[in-house]
Amino acid sequence: MVKEQFRDTGSGCYKISKVEFTVSSPEEIARQSHLRVIAKHLYQQDGQRTPVPHGALDKRMGTSSNSSKCSTCAKGMVECVGHFGHVDLELPVFHCGYFTSILNILQCICKTCGALLLKPTDRKKFANLVGKPNITYLVKKSLRKKIIAEAKKVHTCLVCGDNNGVVKKCGMLKIAHDKYRYGKNGEKVKACKAEFEISTAAKFPQLDATIEVLNPLTVLNLFERISVEDLPFLLMGSSDSSGKPTDLILKNIPVPPICIRPSVVSEIKSGTTEDDITMKISEICFLNDALVKHKESGGKLEMFVDYWDCLQQQCALLINSEMSGIPNQNIGKKKSGRGFVQRLKGKQGRFRGNLSGKRVDFSGRSVISPDPNLKIQQVGVPIHMSQVLTYPERVTPHNIKWLRILVRNGPNRHPGANFIESKEGIRKYLLYGDRKRISNLLEYGDIVERHCVDGDVVLFNRQPSLHRLSIMCHRAKVVPGRTLRFNECVCAPYNADFDGDEMNIHLPQTEEAKAEALILMANQVNLVTPRNGELIISATQDFLTGAYLLTNKNAFFHKYEAERIIMMGASELQEFVQLPPPSILKPVPLWTGKQIISTIFRPNKLSNIRLNLRTKGKNYLGQAEEMTADDTFVVVHNSELLAGALDKAVLGSGAKSNVFYALLRDFGTVNCLKFLDFKFS
Repeated sequence: MVKEQFRDTGSGCYKISKVEFTVSSPEEIARQSHLRVIAKHLYQQDGQRTPVPHGALDKRMGTSSNSSKCSTCAKGMVECVGHFGHVDLELPVFHCGYFTSILNILQCICKTCGALLLKPTDRKKFANLVGKPNITYLVKKSLRKKIIAEAKKVHTCLVCGDNNGVVKKCGMLKIAHDKYRYGKNGEKVKACKAEFEISTAAKFPQLDATIEVLNPLTVLNLFERISVEDLPFLLMGSSDSSGKPTDLILKNIPVPPICIRPSVVSEIKSGTTEDDITMKISEICFLNDALVKHKESGGKLEMFVDYWDCLQQQCALLINSEMSGIPNQNIGKKKSGRGFVQRLKGKQGRFRGNLSGKRVDFSGRSVISPDPNLKIQQVGVPIHMSQVLTYPERVTPHNIKWLRILVRNGPNRHPGANFIESKEGIRKYLLYGDRKRISNLLEYGDIVERHCVDGDVVLFNRQPSLHRLSIMCHRAKVVPGRTLRFNECVCAPYNADFDGDEMNIHLPQTEEAKAEALILMANQVNLVTPRNGELIISATQDFLTGAYLLTNKNAFFHKYEAERIIMMGASELQEFVQLPPPSILKPVPLWTGKQIISTIFRPNKLSNIRLNLRTKGKNYLGQAEEMTADDTFVVVHNSELLAGALDKAVLGSGAKSNVFYALLRDFGTVNCLKFLDFKFS
C-alpha cells in the first residue's frame, strides 16, 4: 500500500524557539502521573490474577495483553500508548545519576546554613560571568570548575562562621563531611574527638568524631536553604526554572507504563513472569510500607536506618542495576535485573538497538563482490532478491500495458509482480488465481506491487555508518547470482572490501522518497567528501594499473586495437568518435595510449570538453617540468594528453590536482562520470 504523505497546511502552526532539558521536580512527576502506586502486592488473591488497585500492575497505567483494555483511555494494547504512575517515598534518597552533582554543590555551600562559600571579591568576579545569557555548555562547564575550586579554598562560612571541610563519597551513595580538617581550634577538636571515642568505643569502634555523615534528608534541608541569589553561581538555573538543587534528590519516582514492562504468562508453570522494573517498584512499595509501620510503632533506630538504606539501594538499582559498590548478598546470587540505564545504553539498548539499528521492510542484505563492468551509479541486485523487493506502482495510461505483462508473469518469473491492490482496497496474491483475467481487469488507480527492475532507485548502505556517505543512492541492475555487486571505485566512501563484507539495500516505496534519494543521496552528487572537498569516488585498483600501462610512453597500438579499446571503454558516450591521425606512419600506422585517452576526453571536434591540467605524477623526482625523460610530469592541454603517464596521483582520490577533480570542477558531474565509467581494465 502506498504511504500517504504528510501535508502541512501552515495554519495554526507554532515556531519552536528552543528546547531545554532540565531535571524533573517532584511536583512535575506527580502532575504527569495518572495514579499513585502504594500497594506492595501485584495480584489479588482471587485465583484470576486480577491486578491490585494502586499496585504496580494497575490497569490505569495501560495494558500488555490483547484480552484486556486500558482503564484510563479504554483502548487496547496496540492503540494505548501507556500512562505513567508514581511512588511517593517516605524518606528522600540520593539519585545515583546525580550523585556527583550533589557532591559538587555541597562543596560550594556551607554545611550548616547553606550559604555560598565564596569570598566577596570572587563573588563579584563570577557574578558578571554567570549573568551572561546563552552561555554555551563548554563555557558553563569551565566556569563551574573554577567556582568549585574557589569554594574549596574557603574553610569558614562567611555568614554563620561554622567550619567547612572536604565533602567526599564514603561507601555506596553515602556522603561524609570532614568538618574539622582545616579547623584552627585544634584543642577543641581533640577534646571533642576524645570524648566521642570514650562514649562510642564499645559499640562503634570504627567511627570518627570529626567525620559527619550527611544523609539525604540533611542534604535536602541544606539545598532548601540555598538563597535565590546564590542559585546562579551553581549554574543550575533560576528560581522560576525546574533545575533546582532540591530536584537532584528523589522524593518520588515515576512508574513507567505497563506496555514497556509486560507480564509474560508462563506456559509451563501456572502464573506469570514479571519484568525486573515491576519487581523493583513492588519492593520499593514494600519498603515504604515498612518505614511507615516502624515510624508509627516507634521501632528501633537501627532497623529504621537499615530500611532507609535498603530503600536507597532499591531506588539506585531501579535506575542502574550494574552499580559498583553494592554488596553481593543484597542483590542475590542470580543475575541482576535490567534497570533504566541498561535499557538505554549499549548495543542492545534503545538508541543503538531500536532507533539507529531498526528492522525495516523492503530491504535486503548479502555479501558484496566487485563488478568493474557496472557503472558508478549502479548496484547489481541478485535476481532472487529482486523478486522479493517490490515497489507499489500505480496504474496509469502510460504504464498499464507494461504492468499487465508483469501481472501475467506473477511472483516466480522476473520481471513480475507479487500483489495487486484495487482502488477499493481489495488485495490479491498473484501466485494463485487466473493472472491473465486479473491483468485484463486492471484499472487506472490500482496498485501493482511489482518486482525490483533495472533502473529502480535503491539505497545502498554498509555498517558501521560513520558518515553520510555510508549510505548512498544507486540505480538497480538485476544480475544473476547471490551477491550484491558494485564498481570498485565506490569502495572508499563505504570503507568496503571484498573479504566477506555484507551490505544492505533498501527500496524506497514512494515517489517522494525516490526524488529525495536522487537529489540528496545519489552518489554522482557525492563524488566529493564533505570533510575536505577532495574526491572520494575515483579510479582504484585495476583501473589505475590499466591507465598507467595504457599511457606509458612505450605503449603503441594498431588501428583495430585502438578502435577496440576506445569503443569498449567509451561505448556509453553516445557520441561520434573521430580517431586522430596515427603518431607513427611507417612501416605500420600506430597510435599511442596518450592519443586513446585524449580521444576519450574529447571524442570529436564538436565536443566542448577542453580539459587543462598540469600536475606531478607519483614518481616525480623534481626534474624539469613537461618533457621529462621518465615521463612523470602530466600535461593535459585542451583535452590532449601531451606528456606524462596517468598514475595514482593523477587519477586516484585524496588530491585536488587530478583529472576527475578538474573535469568535475570545470565541466560538471555528467562529463566527470563519462570518463569515470571508462573501462581502463
